[in-house]
Formats: sequence, C-alpha cells, structure tokens
Amino acid sequence: MKIRTLIVDDEAPARARIRQLLADEEHFEIVGECANGRQAIAAIQADKPQLVFLDIQMPRLSGIEVCRSLEKDLPVVVFVTAYDAFALEAFEVHAVDYLLKPFDRARFQKSLRRARELVERGRQDQVQERLAALLADARLGEARPERLAFKVDGKVVFIQPTDIEWVEADGNYVDLHQVAGKVRLRETLGGIETQLPASRFMRISRSLIVNLDRVKEIQPLFYGDFVVIMQNNARLAMSRNFRDRLEKLLEKKK
Repeated sequence: MKIRTLIVDDEAPARARIRQLLADEEHFEIVGECANGRQAIAAIQADKPQLVFLDIQMPRLSGIEVCRSLEKDLPVVVFVTAYDAFALEAFEVHAVDYLLKPFDRARFQKSLRRARELVERGRQDQVQERLAALLADARLGEARPERLAFKVDGKVVFIQPTDIEWVEADGNYVDLHQVAGKVRLRETLGGIETQLPASRFMRISRSLIVNLDRVKEIQPLFYGDFVVIMQNNARLAMSRNFRDRLEKLLEKKK
C-alpha cells in the first residue's frame, strides 16, 4: 500500500518540485497540495495523509503554527525550509526530517527513506514526541529570535528584530519599517506578531506594532486616544485600549 502524501508550500514552483520528485517513487501517493496553512489543516483533518511535506515560512499560518493547531493529530512531517543553518538546530534534534531549499534528488530520497521507515513501522508515538519537543523549543525561541526570515519577491530576506522600528498593516500586506528603509511582505499583522519577541514589541492598534526600544514618548490626543512618538519623530496613532499596557511595558524597560 502506498504512503498517502500531502504537499504544503505557498510557492507553486516549490510544490511542483516535490511533486516531480515524488512522481518516480512507487511507494508514495500524492493525495493533495495546499498553498497555505489553513488549507493544510483542513486537508490533514479530512484526507488523513500519512506524510506531509510542510513549508515552514508561509503567510498567515506558518508550518510551526499548523503543527500547533493539530498537535496530536499530526502525521509524519518533513519540514521544508529556506532558513539557514543557524535556525536548524531544533529541527536536527527533534524533527523527523527537514529539507533545506534548494535540495537535490539524493537529499530528497534520503528524507523519503526516513519517513517511510517511520510510517511503515507505525512509530507514531516517537513522531509525536519529537514534534512536541520541537514545538516547545519553538515557543522558547520566539522570546528572543536572533533574526527573522521572510519571503520577498521569491527570495528569502533575513531581518534583525532590533532593526525594526514599527510594523504596519496595509490591506493584504504588512510593511516592516526599519532604519534602512521599508520592506513590504504579503503577510498578516497577526502572523508577524507571533514571530516578534513579546518583551520588545507591542501592538498599539489594530494595524500597528511598535518596537518599544524605538519609542520616544506618548502624547495625548482628543477623545482619549494617544500618539506614539518614535525616535525618528514618526507619529503613530495608538488606540486608548492599548495605552495602559504600553506604559507598563515602557516603565519596565527604564
């Protein structure tokens, strides 16, 4: 019986690459493809694949967030990532396997052999334990990431959180304002927020997140609203509901 396999990646060429490599593999059957995390969750729950090739860095829901959403219902997962080596330590320790883009056929087949062994031996308990440990490490890592990786125009761009001054939602996009300029991502503000260290960044409205280290002062406006003055003198509107929390966080940083 063939191993039911799901491919999840927001980039069509990446999905096509895995589909092409699987075409010559007699022990695997592709049961679906997904372009985002929400589709992946629905497909895993509905189609019950035994193996999932899961991209880590996707808009809206990352591969890690997909795993968190499913927790104990996860099949064998092979992570596909464009992260460089520094970010792969947890995956080397805990994950069933990972593929670092770009990967060749030999590396792909090695991953298939490892996944097939786990599926055919029914070692799902081991898989769940390793994924649980990975998710725990990922939660700890969110507190102080060294740098973030984002897809921009088909490339992976690495950004230091300390370089971000504020983040602003604009329709289906998010603008990362840095000292060196602005980077536009096809992302949600909520998705970006989960990747930023909570001790340093805070949402001040439905569309804005600020780096607390870059805040110079807070000034009152009319009707209970406020404006946040950044160190570069940019003025950002803050909803009154966020004022107390921001002031407490700034107080702790003094």
